[in-house]
Amino acid sequence: MHIAAEILKGKQVKSWVRFLVIPNSRSVYLTCLKDGTFQTLAEAGAMIMAPNCGPCMGVHEGIPADKEIVIATQNRNFKGRMGNPEAFVYLTSPATAAASAITGYLTDPRELS
Repeated sequence: MHIAAEILKGKQVKSWVRFLVIPNSRSVYLTCLKDGTFQTLAEAGAMIMAPNCGPCMGVHEGIPADKEIVIATQNRNFKGRMGNPEAFVYLTSPATAAASAITGYLTDPRELS
């Protein structure tokens, strides 16, 4: 989350990008809340969600639509993993996910330097 916040600081995600931030634990949530990471992400256009591991099981507040393209930073993927077998899910690093949210397409974060 810190890497993503560093890339997104002072920038905005594209208007058509649904940028969900879901911490994997209460500890991570509290750290990001205290150190300003969530503030930076929210100012860039992120929606901060409650800590959970829902996306990797397809039981979360962001299940993708049919043919929706998802760039995720979770550690597992297979058809339907995020709740819809008709979505296209790509696993990336937090840096790539943040850069892609800014451009609106899959982006190498080094391109933003």
